[in-house]
Amino acid sequence: MLGIQFIKVQPTVYLLQYRKGQVVREGVGLSFFYYAPSTSLVAVPLASDDASFIFEEVTADFQAVTIQGQVTYRVADAKKVAGLMNFTLNARGQGYVSDDPQKLPQRVINAVNVLARAELQKLPLREAIRASDALVQAVRKGLAASGEVAQLGLEILGLNILAIKPTPETARALEAETREQLLKEADEAIYARRNSAVEQERAIKENELNTEIAIETKKRQIRETQMDAERAVQEKQHQITQADMAAKVLLEDKRKALVALAATNAKTEADARAYAVSTSMQAISSVDARVLQALASVGMKPEQLIAVAFQELAGRADKIGELNISPDLLRELMNKK
Repeated sequence: MLGIQFIKVQPTVYLLQYRKGQVVREGVGLSFFYYAPSTSLVAVPLASDDASFIFEEVTADFQAVTIQGQVTYRVADAKKVAGLMNFTLNARGQGYVSDDPQKLPQRVINAVNVLARAELQKLPLREAIRASDALVQAVRKGLAASGEVAQLGLEILGLNILAIKPTPETARALEAETREQLLKEADEAIYARRNSAVEQERAIKENELNTEIAIETKKRQIRETQMDAERAVQEKQHQITQADMAAKVLLEDKRKALVALAATNAKTEADARAYAVSTSMQAISSVDARVLQALASVGMKPEQLIAVAFQELAGRADKIGELNISPDLLRELMNKK
């Protein structure tokens, strides 16, 4: 009534009341009556706002990519943004008289777009689609130093790059290349596994062969040791045999020497006896036979003497006419035997 109205704003809205071009009241969460014909109200939201964006850019190798993300900001200085953009409420205080409040998020998105374009033009496609974290850090640093953001009195609270995607054709090409690379890696893995299995099998075969070689070597060493032992035994036996033969030869030589010596001694003895007999015969040959017979009969026994007498008689049988021998004599001679 009569142009007097009431307004009440939320604690997240900074309200400025202008009258005759001068600020007469300002603050957050205000509520008051005002005279509408002579009052202008400017309401600047201070709450944080999320601005989603999606735009296309070109990488260093002239490949188009689509960047999708979200930037979070808030008005840190309401008077600055109110001085550059129109946040004036309508006469009823229920809406804005211009569309500048809707343009504020786009200005922030434009600033993000400019900074992201500058970073993407430095990167080739393969690096760009994996550079979301680096891109976020670079853009946030650029927004913090941006003069436009500072002049608008804005504060950037957060920035998220949700996706960096190439065109569908490029994506399919990359997928095909990656798929081929993965298949190649899979083939290489299969080859490596098979090669490893072959290597392990070969190692097992080599171990078995080495074991067999070691066993055969050990057997050969044992056989050589046995042969050496047998050879040593044979050599020892041969040495013993040679020693026995040498001993036998020595004994045979000694025996032959002894036999020869005995023969020599016997010959010498026989020669001595022959010489003695010869000497005796030479000495006796000059002596009369009857003397010799007489000498031979010295010391004879009676029966021997009787035998000699019979021998003499036999030697002269042609001269004896008759010879009588008593039975007593014969009996006595027989008893002597």
